Amino acid sequence: MANKNLFQSLIGQQIQAPNTLNQAGAPAYEFSPKHKLAQYAMTGCLNSTFYATAQDQLAVVLDLARQIEPEFIAKLAIYTRKQGFMKDMPALLCAVLAVKDRDLLAAIFPRVIDNGKMLRNFVQIIRSGQVGRKSLGTAPKRLVRQWFETRNDDMIFRDSVGQSPSFADIIKMVHPKPKEASREALFGYFIGRDHNAAALPQLVQQYEAFKAGNRVEIPNVPFQMLTALNLGTAEWTEIARNASWQMTRMNLNTFARHGVFNEAGLPELIATRLRNPQEIAKARVFPYQLMTAFLMAGNDVPQVVRLALQEAMEIALANVPELSGQVYVLPDVSGSMSCPATGYRPGATSTVRCIDVAALVAAAVVRKNTSAQVLPFEHSVVNLTLNPFDTVMTNAQKLASIGGGGTNCSAPLRKLNERKAAGDLIIYVSDNESWVDANGRGRGTATMQEWNVFKQRNPQARMVCIDIQPYGTTQAYERDDILNVGGFSDQVFDVIAKFAAGTLGADHWVGVIEAGTI
Repeated sequence: MANKNLFQSLIGQQIQAPNTLNQAGAPAYEFSPKHKLAQYAMTGCLNSTFYATAQDQLAVVLDLARQIEPEFIAKLAIYTRKQGFMKDMPALLCAVLAVKDRDLLAAIFPRVIDNGKMLRNFVQIIRSGQVGRKSLGTAPKRLVRQWFETRNDDMIFRDSVGQSPSFADIIKMVHPKPKEASREALFGYFIGRDHNAAALPQLVQQYEAFKAGNRVEIPNVPFQMLTALNLGTAEWTEIARNASWQMTRMNLNTFARHGVFNEAGLPELIATRLRNPQEIAKARVFPYQLMTAFLMAGNDVPQVVRLALQEAMEIALANVPELSGQVYVLPDVSGSMSCPATGYRPGATSTVRCIDVAALVAAAVVRKNTSAQVLPFEHSVVNLTLNPFDTVMTNAQKLASIGGGGTNCSAPLRKLNERKAAGDLIIYVSDNESWVDANGRGRGTATMQEWNVFKQRNPQARMVCIDIQPYGTTQAYERDDILNVGGFSDQVFDVIAKFAAGTLGADHWVGVIEAGTI
């Protein structure tokens, strides 16, 4: 009789053999170049992660960009900026196009380089020489000049916050030609050249007067321009009264420290702003950024404001789909998920960890799908029960408080198979660096083996693997019933809904990106 360990009967659909090793040294499936670049673009922030350095990420992205046609790179730049709300990666992709296809760069530049931060990122990346050139060149210089020409004076002044490069540096590089006296004075003001102070835009004059001690009227400028000044409670109260949504979210503790919330009606005004659906949409906020604001808000921040953050979270996640059938959410709570979601960067490391993002996704799905079950996992499944009627923030905190240990992506599927569970949709949220369940049987990863068993019982079931770190591999390869998607934004939920409804094309997530317009 032949060796049964070698020649076991195959259960379910034929499984592909793993074709690579993941960062933990265990068998895995490598994404196609387009999918890998999309994953890096939607989850990579060019910072060091648990398994990879920032330089490693950059090298992979540049290598992939050399292999892929410029049209996909252009569409990906738009997608990552408009749907993913990313900053560094879309600017990097634009810099790549400055070398590969300047016509495509010109076509997408206004849609991707849409504010001063993005402009400075683009110029900084080009000047670094990492994409193959150190000077902007004729075409990029023209695009930067057009960027200035399409904005009014106030917009340019408000966007001028930031250094390395500063707007002064950029103006000296591209030599924009001012058409009005106010623009000529503004450019002179930026670069420290003699200029007609009386011709400066009114906003700049107000700001300079405010700096000089005229505190009657606080200029409508970004808070970064004001925080370096010696301001009192009255000034901070006025700033809070007129602040943008993002500024409000980021400065609740600052407002509390300066006594802003002691002003009658101010806590209610700020709470109303934070829960305003139009303002939330306009701010293009990541749901996890609201979680950060909630977790970081000190005891001096009034309860009405803290509750408004919870309401804002519910609004920000309004497009989480109601999914038909039985849904299981499998958040990874292993040790590697303690890594900051956007990686490590000296002086600018996010307090939000990958486990927080995974917990937030799980809690959001349960909130909209009350029959959904959550199976957190590390080396094994962690027992935890969530109340679907609790807020997303409450359940996310419960999930994020557990974790540690090795990564075993197949553990929750194995648990479901032991129960002989019925189900229609499996949603993983992980960095996909499974290693506890590595085996040498040569019939695919343990996750794929358990998925095949699950499919035997549930032939219509589908599985979604959400990546939140850019490593380029998965434990479950793409096929009709498996979707791999990456990102932090709530756009991921829209892709999941389409996949669950069977309306995505054959290329799944990559197909969504390729369907975009330039």
